[in-house]
Amino acid sequence: MLLLIRPAAFALNAQTAVNNYFQPQSMSDDAGAIHAAALREFDAMVQQLNEADIDALVVQDTAEPHTPDSIFPNNWVSFHEAGHVLYPMYAPNRRLERELDIWSSLAQSKLLLDLTSS
Repeated sequence: MLLLIRPAAFALNAQTAVNNYFQPQSMSDDAGAIHAAALREFDAMVQQLNEADIDALVVQDTAEPHTPDSIFPNNWVSFHEAGHVLYPMYAPNRRLERELDIWSSLAQSKLLLDLTSS
C-alpha cells in the first residue's frame, strides 16, 4: 500500500529552501497557481494508480498547521512488516506533519521505532 498526502497548501517552504538542493530558493509564480497545479498532478496520479489496481491510502492534509511539504511523508515515516519508524526532521514545520491523523487509517501499524528525539 502507498500512503499519499493530498496537499492543502503546497508551496515553497522557506524553512527548508535554504538547505535543500532540490528546492528553489524562491518562486516568482503565483502561490495559488502552484497549489492548483500540484492538486491536478496529485489527483491525476491517484487516478492512474487506481486504474492500475495499486492500493493507495490518500489522506487529506489540513490547512493548519501550515505544512507546505506534507506531500512528502517518506521523509518522516517508513513502514515495515513489524510496524512503522518515525524520523526526526530538521525544519520545525516539517515536524508538524507527524500530527496529521494518518494512524486511524493504519490501525494495523504499530510504532516500531521513534527516532524523533534523537
